[in-house]
Amino acid sequence: MVAQVIVSHSILVKIFLAFLVAGFFIPVMTAKHPLKFRKASFIYTMIFQAIASMIAFTGLVALAMGNSGFTASIVLMVLIWIAMMFIEIKKYKVIKTTDIEDPVNHALLKSLFYKISAVQVFLIAVMVILMVFKAKGLMAI
Repeated sequence: MVAQVIVSHSILVKIFLAFLVAGFFIPVMTAKHPLKFRKASFIYTMIFQAIASMIAFTGLVALAMGNSGFTASIVLMVLIWIAMMFIEIKKYKVIKTTDIEDPVNHALLKSLFYKISAVQVFLIAVMVILMVFKAKGLMAI
C-alpha cells in the first residue's frame, strides 16, 4: 500500500514538472495582451497550488503510512515545497498589483515570470534527480 502512495506521489511530481515547463509558454501566448497575462497567471497560480498541495498530501500520507520518520530527504522536500509556494504567491501578488498596461512593466513581469519558472523547474528537477539517486543506492540522503 505504501508503494502505491509513493508511486502516486512520484507521478504527481512528474505531472507538476511538466506543468511548470508548460508554464514557460504563458508569457509567449499573452505577449500582446497584458490583461490576459494577468488572468493566465492567476489560473496558472491556482493550478500550481492545487498540484503542489496534492503532492504534499500524498507525501504526508506516504510518511504516515511508512513510519520512516523525518529523514533529510523528507525535510528537503518540505523546504522546497514551502519555498515554491511562497515564491509563487509572491509572484502572483506582484503581477496582480503592478500596472501591467505599461509596456515596460509588462516586459519586466514577463521576465520575472520566466526567471521564477526556471528556478522552480530547477528545484523540482534537482529533487527528482536526488530521489532517483537515492532509489538506485547511489546517494544516501
